[in-house]
Amino acid sequence: MSLHQGDCVKLNSHEGLFQVIGIDDKLKKCWLRRWPLLPTGSPVFEISIQQIAQPCENP
Repeated sequence: MSLHQGDCVKLNSHEGLFQVIGIDDKLKKCWLRRWPLLPTGSPVFEISIQQIAQPCENP
């Protein structure tokens, strides 16, 4: 799977969509936030790339 900053993805462990904020291919980690953004903003969190179920069409 090829990930890029700004991609929209689904996770194995959560419902909903998330936006890729950053990627560290060397450590196999990425930073995501819930998509669409909440009115007060969506917190960014780190996750293993292996926990991503699939990319989806960008919103």
